[in-house]
Amino acid sequence: MTTPTIVLVGHGMVGQRFLEALADRGVTERARIVVLCEEPRPAYDRVQLTSYFSGRTPDDLSMVEDGFMERHGIELHTDEPVVAIDRAARTVTARSGRVVAYDHLVLATGSYPFVPPVPGKDAAGCFVYRTIEDLLAIEEYAKTAATGAVVGGGLLGLEAAGALKGLGLATHIVEFAPRLMPVQVDEGGGAALLRTIEGMGLTVHTGTGTQEVVATAGAVTGMKLSDGSELAVDMVVFSAGVRPRDQLARDCGLGVGERGGIAVDELCRTSDPAVFAIGECALASDGRVYGLVAPGYEMAQTVAAVLAGEAGGDTGFTGADLSTKLKLLGVDVASFGDAHGTAEGCLDVVYSDSRAGVYKKLVMDGEGRLLGGVLVGDAESYGLLRPLTGTKPPVAPEQLVLPAGAGAPVALGPSALPDDAVICSCHNVTKHAITQCASLPEVKRCTKAGTGCGSCVKVIEKLLPKAADQGLCGCFSHTRTELYEIARTLRVTSFAALLDSHGREAAKGGEGCEVCKPTVGSILASLAPTLGLGGYILDGEQAALQDTNDHHLANLQRNGSYSVVPRIPGGEITPEKLIVIGEVARDYGLYTKITGGQRIDLFGARVDQLPGIWTRLVDAGFESGHAYGKALRTVKSCVGQTWCRYGVQDSVKMAIRLELRYRGLRAPHKLKSAVSGCARECAEAQSKDFGVIATASGWNLYVGGNGGATPRHADLLAQDLSDAELIRLIDRFLMFYIRTADRLERTSVWLERLEGGLDHLRDVVVKDSLGLCDELEGLMAEHVAGYRDEWAETLDDPERLRRFVSFVNAPETPDPTVRFVPERDQIKPDLTILTIGTLEGATSR
Repeated sequence: MTTPTIVLVGHGMVGQRFLEALADRGVTERARIVVLCEEPRPAYDRVQLTSYFSGRTPDDLSMVEDGFMERHGIELHTDEPVVAIDRAARTVTARSGRVVAYDHLVLATGSYPFVPPVPGKDAAGCFVYRTIEDLLAIEEYAKTAATGAVVGGGLLGLEAAGALKGLGLATHIVEFAPRLMPVQVDEGGGAALLRTIEGMGLTVHTGTGTQEVVATAGAVTGMKLSDGSELAVDMVVFSAGVRPRDQLARDCGLGVGERGGIAVDELCRTSDPAVFAIGECALASDGRVYGLVAPGYEMAQTVAAVLAGEAGGDTGFTGADLSTKLKLLGVDVASFGDAHGTAEGCLDVVYSDSRAGVYKKLVMDGEGRLLGGVLVGDAESYGLLRPLTGTKPPVAPEQLVLPAGAGAPVALGPSALPDDAVICSCHNVTKHAITQCASLPEVKRCTKAGTGCGSCVKVIEKLLPKAADQGLCGCFSHTRTELYEIARTLRVTSFAALLDSHGREAAKGGEGCEVCKPTVGSILASLAPTLGLGGYILDGEQAALQDTNDHHLANLQRNGSYSVVPRIPGGEITPEKLIVIGEVARDYGLYTKITGGQRIDLFGARVDQLPGIWTRLVDAGFESGHAYGKALRTVKSCVGQTWCRYGVQDSVKMAIRLELRYRGLRAPHKLKSAVSGCARECAEAQSKDFGVIATASGWNLYVGGNGGATPRHADLLAQDLSDAELIRLIDRFLMFYIRTADRLERTSVWLERLEGGLDHLRDVVVKDSLGLCDELEGLMAEHVAGYRDEWAETLDDPERLRRFVSFVNAPETPDPTVRFVPERDQIKPDLTILTIGTLEGATSR
C-alpha cells in the first residue's frame, strides 16, 4: 500500500492550523505532507502584524512551534509559490520547476490587497499592508517621509494608520464610506470612533475616494480626492479591502464564484473531489467569502477530519461567527451577531458618552433575545455578550451596557453562560471544555483557547476554578503577597514569629508545612537586608526552612549526587579559570557540561566533597552560580559590538553588569535574563524573564518571557534606554515582581495574571503611578549593598561546614565500606550502584 501525499498550497495562519489538525489526528504519521509557501518565511500571526512596529520581530510573530515540521515529517518549502495545477495528472508545479504529485490537494492561498485602479498607484512610495515584507518596505521608506495617507478606514486601514503614526508621520485616513469601519460598526459607533481617532492627531476624510496619486519624478508627492480636495503626502498605503486569491483555481478549471472565491461544499471540497480550499480563498457553501481567521480555522478542521476519515455528522462547515474584537489605535472596538439590526422588528438599547468616546448598542428582538451589538471605547463585556447571542440575558439589557455606578449592578458573570456557549470563537471552544481545565496555561495547551486573537482570555480566567480560601496553605489564610507585606511593614524576622502572629489558629505554635516553610524562607531571604538578617541563607532558623537544594547550596541530582555551578557572568571567562574548572572536574571525577546559559556544570559530587570543590573554585575567583535557588541564574549574552560586525552595543559588558548586580536575589521563582547586542537577537533575550536588546540609541527592555514548558515571548516594556535608565527600570520590575507574585510563579505567569497586564506594569514601574518606585529602588540598593557569596561565607565558618557530610554517624570521613560508582562518564552512560558492606556477599541497591 503506497503512502498518500497531501499537498498544501499556502502556509498562512489557516494553513498552519490545518497542519496542526492533521497532526492531532495522526494523519502526519500515515501520509506524506508537502507544503509549498509563497512567502520567504513560515506561517506568522497576521492578526498581530502591526505589533512589529511595537518592537516584536518577525520571529516573534511565527506560529510554528520549534521542531513542529521535523517532528511530524512535514516537508515545508518557503519562497516556492505554485504556478500551475494539473488536475488530470494530479500534480502541482512550483516557480522553481519543482513538480509534486498529490493524492489530495488543499488550497490555502488566502487573499490579496485590492488597490483601486487610480492613476499613480504604482509610483514609488505606494504600498499595500498585508505581509511582513510590506511592513519592512513601509518602515524603510518612512525614514525619508513626513506625511502619509492610508486609503481605507477598515480594520487593516486603521492598523496601517497606527503604524504610520508610530513611525512619526503625520497621517491621513481616506475612507469612501460615510464612517470608519463600516462593516463592523453602525453610525453611532463610527462617530465615537471618529472622535477618538481625531483626538489622537490623525486626520480622517470619510465619504470621499481617492481620485489620483500625484507623483513627481516617479515618487509620491500628493493625492487628489473625489470631493475636489488635495493632500500633500510623501507615501500612500492602500488598505481598501482584499480579494480571494483564486487564480490557480481559475487556471485549472475549478469552479469559482461570480465575484471571486473558489467554490466549495460543506466539506470544503471544490468541484474536483481531490481538491479542497480553505480560508480567505474559499467561497463557502453559504455563498460567503470569510475574511476572518476563525472561519478559516473551522474550515481547516473540517478538511483535516475528512482526510482522517472522520467526516460525517456535524463535521461540515456551514458558516461561521463573524464577531470581532480588536484594539485599533488603542481603541477597543467590537461587534457581534446582528450588529446593524437587520432583523425585522428588532429594537436597540444604546448607551453613548461622547466625552469618553464610549458607544454601546445591543440589538434585541421582540421577545427579549439578544441578537447582536456594537461596542466602541469599552469592549470589556464583549466576552460575555457574544456567547449570550440568541438567548434571553438573565438581566435587563440596559444593565449590560450601563457603566458601573450608572444603574443597577449587573449580577451577571461568565458562570451564567450555558455549558455549550462558545467562549473562544477562534478555536470554537466551549465553556464546558474550559471548565475542565485547572489553569490558563492548561486551557491554552489542551484546547488552544486564548491563543488566537486573545479577546476571550479574561472570560476564561473568570471561568477557571478558584478555591474559596485563597490562603497560602493550611497554616496561613494570607497569600504570599500579603505575607511579604506583613513581614516587610511589621519587620517580622522569623518564620515562627510570623506563624504565631498571622497563622491560622490551629497552626500557631506548630512547625509549618512543606508549602509555607520554603515560601516564607524565600520572603525573608528577599527582605534580609531590609530586616537586618544578613545575606546568608542558612543562618539560624532559615536553614530549617530551605529545601534540599538550598540546604546544601547545590542541586540534588536523581542519583543522590550534587551538581556544582560556578557563576560565569556574561559567559566571559579567562583561560586560568577554565583550567581550574577542568582540574577540579578531573580530580573529583565529575561529569562536565556546558549549559545553554553559558556556564559549566559539574555533576556527580558527593555532599561531603562540596566544600573541597568550592574551596578550589573560590580560591580561583569563582562564586556561587545560584543554580540551586529561586534566584537569578544567568544573564546570557552574545559577543556584541566588540567582536560582531552587526553589534551596536557592548552586550557582554552589560550582561556582566546585570548579573553581578542581581546575583543572589531571591524571588518567588528562578530568574533568567539575556542581553543581545543587536536586533538579530542571538542571545534570545525575548524568551527570558527580563531581556535586553541593543538599539542604535540604547537598549530595549523586554519582560515576562519564558522559554520553559509553556513558552511565552517577553513584552516590550520600554525602548531606547540609557544604561542608567535600563538598570533603574529592571530594579523596579524585579522588586515589584518579588513583592506581588505568588509562590513558584514565573514572571511570565505573573504578568498574564496581573490585572491590567503590561499596561499596568508600565504605569507602576515606568510612570510611578503608585508612588512605589523610590521604595523599590531602595530595596534593590539594599540587596546590592548586602550581597555576600554564600559559598565563600560557608567555607569561612566551621559551624556552617558541619552540614556537608554524607553520613551523620561518620562526619569526618566517608565509610570505607561504601563505594560510589559514577552514573555517567564522558563517554557513555552507566548504572549507579551503591554497595553496602564488603564486596563479598554485599547487598547492592
